[in-house]
Amino acid sequence: MFGSIDKSKGLLFVTHDLDHSIRLTMQKMQQEVEGLDENRLLNTPPEDLKRYLVEKHDITPITLLRDQWYADHEDTPVDVRHDTMRWIDDRSRPAMVAGERVEVRIPFEGESELFYAKANTYSMNPPRAVIEKNKIVLRYDTPADQPRDIRALVDQTLRDIEQHLGWQRPMIDAHNQGLPAAAEQAIRQRRERLLAQSQRADALGIPIRRRADAPKTYALPTVKRKAVPTLPPATTAQFKPEPALAMELYEHILKVVQDMALVMERSPDAFKAMNEEALRQHFLVQLNGQFEGKAMAETFNMAGKTDILLREGDRNVFIAECKFWKGPKAFGEAIDQFLGYATWRDGKTAILVFNRGTETSTVLSGIDATAKAHANFKRAIDWPHESGFRYSFHANGDKNRELILTVLVFHVPQ
Repeated sequence: MFGSIDKSKGLLFVTHDLDHSIRLTMQKMQQEVEGLDENRLLNTPPEDLKRYLVEKHDITPITLLRDQWYADHEDTPVDVRHDTMRWIDDRSRPAMVAGERVEVRIPFEGESELFYAKANTYSMNPPRAVIEKNKIVLRYDTPADQPRDIRALVDQTLRDIEQHLGWQRPMIDAHNQGLPAAAEQAIRQRRERLLAQSQRADALGIPIRRRADAPKTYALPTVKRKAVPTLPPATTAQFKPEPALAMELYEHILKVVQDMALVMERSPDAFKAMNEEALRQHFLVQLNGQFEGKAMAETFNMAGKTDILLREGDRNVFIAECKFWKGPKAFGEAIDQFLGYATWRDGKTAILVFNRGTETSTVLSGIDATAKAHANFKRAIDWPHESGFRYSFHANGDKNRELILTVLVFHVPQ
C-alpha cells in the first residue's frame, strides 16, 4: 500500500502530498455528481444535493485534545542495541536490559489520514508517533540506569505535530470554503446539460427508451473516518420539467412591494384606516403597472380577501398574502395556507406582514421562531434584510417539491 513503509516507521506528515489529496477529493465530488442517476439528480432540490456533497467531501482538520491526555507506565525489558553509550558486540540482535516503558496517549478530533499528509510547508525532520484510531501514542522505552525527562520529550513532539497541523490548516480551509460553490457549479452544469439533452430528444418526435444496461446509480469509495452522509431522498421516476418564476423576476416583484411600503410610510394619514384587503389593492395596482397581463387580463389578481396570485395556466407561480400581525399562531396558519396553494416544483411566495403597535423585535422573533418550528421547514436562506426573512419549505408529502417564502414586515400607522 502506498506510504505503508513511512507509516510503519512512525513518521508523520511525509507519506503523501496534501495538495494532491485535496485535488482528488474535489474530483471525487465532481465524479459523484456526474455519476448520479439523471432523474434522481433532476428530481432532487439542488440545495439539498449541494449540502449532502459538502458534508461528504469537506475535510475535517485535526485538533489535539491535550486536556484529555493520559499516560501508561510499566516495568519492562527494553532494547538498548542502538544505545551508542553501551558496548554491544552484535547490534543485529536485541540487547535487553531492565527498564520502563511510558506511553502517552493524546486524543484528537478530525481525519486521522491527515497525520500522513505533507503540507506545502513542511520540515525535513518530521515528528514520529503511532496513530491508534482517535489517539496519538508517544512511546518511550528507558533503561533503569538511564532515566530521562519524558515530559520534555512529549512537549517537544507535540509542538512539532502542532506546527505541521498549522501548516495544513490554510490548505484545508481553502478547500472547505470553495467546496459549496464547486458543488453548486457541478450540479448546475449537469442539470443544464441533461435538460438540454431532454429538449433535443423531445424535438426528435421519437420515443426515447433508456438502455437496459445503463447504470442506475454510481457510488464512490470513501476514505473518510467520519460518518458518511446519505443522499437526500428522491425518486428516479422520469423527470418532468416545470416552468418556474425566474429569481430575478421574483426579486423585482419584491422590490415593487417594498417601494409601495415606502409610499405608505411617507403618507401615513392616507393608509391608517385601511384594512388588509384595502392595503392589498394598492400593492396589486403597483404590480400590474410593472407587469403586462396576458390577453389584456391582469397579470396579478386576487383570490380571497388577502391573496395576490400570479398564475401560469392552472398553476400558481407567485403567491403573496397580506396579513396584520396577530401573533405566531396566525402566522403559522398563513404558512399552512401557502402550502395548499403552491403546486409548482419551484414556487415563489411572500407574506407581507403589516404591524400596528407591536414592538418590531417581537414581531421578527415571532416570525423566525414560527417558521423554523414548522413541520415543512427545510432551511433558512441567506437574505440580508433588516425587516425580513427568507426560508425554504417543502410541499405536503413531497420533500423534493420546494417553495421559497420571503417574509417582509411593514409598519402601518395606527
